Amino acid sequence: MSKVIAVTNQKGGVGKTVTSVNLGIGLAREGYSVLMIDADPQGSMSISLGCDEPDSLDYSLATALVNIINDEPVDVAKGLIRHPEGVDFMPGNIELSSLEISMTGVISRETILKEYVDKARERYDFIIIDCMPSLGMLTINALACADSVVIPCQAAYLPVKGLQQLIRTIGRVKRQLNPKLEIEGILITMVDNRTNYAKDISAQIYEAYSSSINVFKTEIPLSVRAAEISASGSSLYQYDPKGKAAFAYSAFIKEVMNNGTKNWAEVKAI
Repeated sequence: MSKVIAVTNQKGGVGKTVTSVNLGIGLAREGYSVLMIDADPQGSMSISLGCDEPDSLDYSLATALVNIINDEPVDVAKGLIRHPEGVDFMPGNIELSSLEISMTGVISRETILKEYVDKARERYDFIIIDCMPSLGMLTINALACADSVVIPCQAAYLPVKGLQQLIRTIGRVKRQLNPKLEIEGILITMVDNRTNYAKDISAQIYEAYSSSINVFKTEIPLSVRAAEISASGSSLYQYDPKGKAAFAYSAFIKEVMNNGTKNWAEVKAI
């Protein structure tokens, strides 16, 4: 049985796409079959995986979702791109923006992506969904079809303050749309261990959430190499295999593979 993981945070610039890319390719390196879905109109994951012009593609995630809305047959394999590091990915592009607006008048609009993902489950061990930096309809669709959520959170004040709103949204989706949804964990990213500020923020996250939500023991360090990979079209494992960020993501993969979720019905806000 496959596992669907949504990587989401409504705050941009927290390492969400970098986490998605290295999570998916890291799982493929462990021998799993992996599909990665770019559910962000900016196409950041598609670009990071080497698709330079996602907006010019004839077929993308938006095309597949429009076919589902129009009750037309959908071939899950159509439009997939094979990455040299062993994952398939469904690209996303700017067409998702207009689609999100038009989805508001569609019956069962929260579960359109679920129809696509359910078809793909038969083919893959893991499906990783890179969500857009908002809590809009596309993100709700991702949460409605996911088994669990990874929340990357930069070790900085503003991203941490937004965690509570995101967790509440995940809770509403769990109650109303997807009872099996769990929080895989909070992944603290872009940690500058040279500063007490980053250490204090990490400590606050652990104090506020670790009793009810898994906070990954692995922290992703601030890394120039991690910021560069979007232009390389590859993962950190290939671009900078001996770097500290690559080692950190490898440790994170091990945690995901051995992870157990907690009861997060009640959490304390920072």
